[in-house]
Amino acid sequence: PLMTSTEPAIPSLEKALASQFQSSFWYELALTHKSFKNENAHVSGDNERLEFLGDAVLSLVLSDELMNRFPEATEGVLSRLRASLVNENSLFAIATQIELAQFLRLGRGEVQSGGTQKPRLLASAVEALIGAVYSDGGYEKAKISVLHLFRDKLNDPSLLTSFDMDFKTRLQELWQKKTG
Repeated sequence: PLMTSTEPAIPSLEKALASQFQSSFWYELALTHKSFKNENAHVSGDNERLEFLGDAVLSLVLSDELMNRFPEATEGVLSRLRASLVNENSLFAIATQIELAQFLRLGRGEVQSGGTQKPRLLASAVEALIGAVYSDGGYEKAKISVLHLFRDKLNDPSLLTSFDMDFKTRLQELWQKKTG
């Protein structure tokens, strides 16, 4: 079924984000995919701008946390660590963990094409949700939510070695080293 209101999502999302919402406006917008907006003339916005903002907030919070946790790490190591945390697979895993798919407002076509199972769509929704937390309550609130969502990944003892799986970053580093 297509969601038309996100009210049932609020308590579940508040728990997942370790944050209470001041306004449901931002969260409803974060959960609204452009396909839903396109099919519903009364809907005035979608989550793409919040996704953009959430990506930046996520990068800032995790960059700061990684610098504090690994004071001796070089910029290259910190970049790889952050990339291992903030990628489509990681964000998709978080979306799955907090059962975000059930709250998304998707258009009929997107539902029929399996939108609630698409990693990119769900990863983008996590970023939009972080953008909503920031828009609703500011940086400190967003920081609490990001660190709560990423606590297991940040506390994973294999964190320092998991970034080796980021092939794109490794290729870029090799290319830069070779070409200057």
